[in-house]
Amino acid sequence: MLHDLLITHATIVNADGTTRGHIGVTGGTVTAIYASEVTDLPPAVRTVDATGMLVIPGGVDAHCHVEQVTGAYRSLDTYETATTAALHGGTTTIVDFGIPADASESPLAALRNKLGLLDGARCDVGLHGAVVAWDDDVPAQLQEMADLGVPSVKVYTTNRGTTMADEDTILRVMKETARRGGLVYVHSEHDAIVVDRTAACAADGRIGIEDLPRSRPEISEDASVREMLAVAAYTGAAVYFVHQTTPAAVEAVREARARGQVVYSETCPHYLLLDESVYASAAPEKFACCPPIRPASAAAGLLNRLARGQVDTVSSDHSCYDLAQKQRSRHDVRRMPHGLPGVETRMPAAFTALVTRGGLPVERFVEVFATAPARINGLSTKGVVAVGYDADLVLVDPAERRTVDGAALHQGTDFSPFDGMMLSGWPRTVVSGGRVVLDEGTFHDPGPVGRFLPRTGPGQGSSGSNGGTTRYRARGAARTVEA
Repeated sequence: MLHDLLITHATIVNADGTTRGHIGVTGGTVTAIYASEVTDLPPAVRTVDATGMLVIPGGVDAHCHVEQVTGAYRSLDTYETATTAALHGGTTTIVDFGIPADASESPLAALRNKLGLLDGARCDVGLHGAVVAWDDDVPAQLQEMADLGVPSVKVYTTNRGTTMADEDTILRVMKETARRGGLVYVHSEHDAIVVDRTAACAADGRIGIEDLPRSRPEISEDASVREMLAVAAYTGAAVYFVHQTTPAAVEAVREARARGQVVYSETCPHYLLLDESVYASAAPEKFACCPPIRPASAAAGLLNRLARGQVDTVSSDHSCYDLAQKQRSRHDVRRMPHGLPGVETRMPAAFTALVTRGGLPVERFVEVFATAPARINGLSTKGVVAVGYDADLVLVDPAERRTVDGAALHQGTDFSPFDGMMLSGWPRTVVSGGRVVLDEGTFHDPGPVGRFLPRTGPGQGSSGSNGGTTRYRARGAARTVEA
């Protein structure tokens, strides 16, 4: 057998364990894994020596926003730039959203718009749908979206006038999605609380970016999550809460899971590495996101729950605006575009938070970075280094550290929320679909080879499907990490 690629002397890290061996790749697929003691290996067109490296599955980022129009703003990435940045950051699959720009755009039209923009993608792409307003045509549209391979749909509980769906719409979306065996993604902040607190901040003359945490308090998220869990229980819908920022929100998900609901919890690297003191920094607009970044105690609580298996995925929530867009309305958070660039830094930021600082096993990082996002989102050939899976592979030197310079990254913006931070866990070599696209800092543009990936419904089980009984022992620790 002649392999296209042979990765030798690899320490192969999957979510369920670590082995040593040699990986054979043919036709974009892992076709063989040889025991480490095998010396008579078959020939290959190219051989990469992975001595001293960890080889992990290519990342799956199931929460990205590319070329997104929200109100007066359009995010700045194209599929070419977003997927190029993803590959530089060790992510080989992204899942984007077809979100209506306003209530006049139908869910199916928004999805078809995104499908028409995919031609420049450098890595594989899946899509979620979204519903802003309900009418009698929505059920047929959701069915057509599912037939296209888009079984998941997002709803926002806040953002009046742009992406928010009202209570009736959310209930109907959950009922329809449950009937089809799909998954409802939920941006969960209690709109009435957010509106009331924002009005109070404005009345006090404290409505700038420095005041963002006051305008969107933790209770707004916690209350909304519990409300949406009740609606999901009533309708039988499987739900996935995006960008959870508070331990109480994650705890609500754990309790629902223990009651038998199918529900998933996601957080993002900026909620693990940063705390609300960033809003007192010299450039607080770099941290304009919803929900806002929380106190350090919340970040610690999230990490503890990650260690206990209660958080399923770590996604970027990549939203690419530049500083000029942010600074234009820095004195009024009601007018500012919210969202942070992160598809390129998700891997090192999450690795630093979980492994380098948190002391969790690399296997746990792999679970939330690649394996669980693939499984939950029905990407059956992603997220695992094994025979028959796509040859999406990342070689990483866990000891290597780099300082983040947002202006030097490949995202369509000029900053990163991690600017100036020293992070570990950067990819050294990236293989996407069997192609070596990043090698020792040199990017080999594969061209527009990214595929649209039709998906099935949510996978069975997750890192937290046991109701939080799994615990991960920190390296060198004498006990498991507790809340």
